[in-house]
Amino acid sequence: MSVAILPFLAFATSQVGTPGPANMVLLATGARYGLRRALPFVAGVALGKQLIIWPLGFGLLALQDDYPLVFQALKWISVAYILWLAYRVAGMRLEVGAADGPPPGFLAGLIVHPLNPKAWGLITTGFTTFVIADTPPLQATATIAICLLGLQMVLHPIWTFAGQWIAAGLAGRPGEKYLMWTLAALTVASVFYALFGGTQFQGTAQ
Repeated sequence: MSVAILPFLAFATSQVGTPGPANMVLLATGARYGLRRALPFVAGVALGKQLIIWPLGFGLLALQDDYPLVFQALKWISVAYILWLAYRVAGMRLEVGAADGPPPGFLAGLIVHPLNPKAWGLITTGFTTFVIADTPPLQATATIAICLLGLQMVLHPIWTFAGQWIAAGLAGRPGEKYLMWTLAALTVASVFYALFGGTQFQGTAQ
């Protein structure tokens, strides 16, 4: 097997299913709008990771040593975007189905993962750790793309519904603002963990 699928799935589940910038945004969006209204956004978030997987699989990863400043700039642009999302989350209040204006749509979801350091770290680690040397790029990239899309189709709606469920119990209560502040804090913490703790934005082949 050219890709260690089962170990990669175990690793990817630990990343896709645990708190991170994207999941915190999904949780907050579900809390604010409910799962049904948020589905286009959820679909965009799930498919947005493909915008990282395919360029990395077909050579972008090999360019990071030649153009380190480009990757550093992209990393900090990503951090700034996620911190802005955290600020938005902190100010949200929970009234499922009663939010002013429409929920974020498909295109808004599509850019979440390309600007998510945790997503870059996950995918980089996938290619550098779980793909056997000399595997054809198409085979490796398609395998990782399918595995991650399948996990996201299951786990992203769960996070969004969890937000809806939490909102039903906390909307209008004193604990509401503390929940949103906690989600924002977790979003920020997950960014710094992705950068300095767990999977790194720039992976190292193993």
